[in-house]
Amino acid sequence: MKFRAIGVILLPICLAAAAQAQEAGMTEYMNACATCHGEGGAGDGPLAEFLTVTPADLTQISAQNDGAFPLLKVIQTIDGRAGTRGHGGPMPVWGARFKEDLSGEIGAYASEIVTRGRILALAEYVESLQAQ
Repeated sequence: MKFRAIGVILLPICLAAAAQAQEAGMTEYMNACATCHGEGGAGDGPLAEFLTVTPADLTQISAQNDGAFPLLKVIQTIDGRAGTRGHGGPMPVWGARFKEDLSGEIGAYASEIVTRGRILALAEYVESLQAQ
């Protein structure tokens, strides 16, 4: 009986946390990605025509990977610290930029944790953009 009560209490909390993570990912996407990849992720952002490398259509990541979303690969592409470079070249390394913004305020270790959270939220938001 106790476990059922705990579940009833935790379910709304978990749902609220998931909604907040989705909103955080969307905010990161709109701030860091939409200008090149477009609001819907199709690679048609307002700056796309001015870039030397065409932004990827982020809605096709799963389709290009046999229907599975490669979350770790996407995280590594966004982060840039694992050697994976988006588009074969000039995509910004967001891991370094996100961390740089915070290091002076909260320190190196805390900024690493916050940066990883931001990148995970962003990657999960990109997963939500996948074409059905």
